[in-house]
Amino acid sequence: MVKMPSDIKDIVAKQKPLPIATADKSGKPNVVFVTMWKILDDETILFVDNFFNKTRKNIEANPNMAIVAYDGDAKKSYQIKGTVDIENKGERFSSAKEMADSKKLPGKSAFVFHVKEIYDATYGPNAGKKLA
Repeated sequence: MVKMPSDIKDIVAKQKPLPIATADKSGKPNVVFVTMWKILDDETILFVDNFFNKTRKNIEANPNMAIVAYDGDAKKSYQIKGTVDIENKGERFSSAKEMADSKKLPGKSAFVFHVKEIYDATYGPNAGKKLA
């Protein structure tokens, strides 16, 4: 796995809602905004599945996912790609369920996103450059 540097983690942490992109097994894309999530560590982000329909089907067929975060003040943006494990028990699921319960939402499962690649998504000559 790849570790998110603190400056990138800070930009991701400020992004609410956070757009996540998945694709089905044929490559058809899907993007949704997620408001219930948290960074667990430098390599992992936890997303709460409340109403993931296409997203869940996509991850079950193709575990690859991408997120993008933008800081308008700093004029910086990063795309992070990785894979997802769906968890329905254990500590991370309990954490996801607590977040959902606090908002009176179903908290069906925890989507555990493992960071694999980080790209510069800021406009300019380095756009698309792989950073990690």
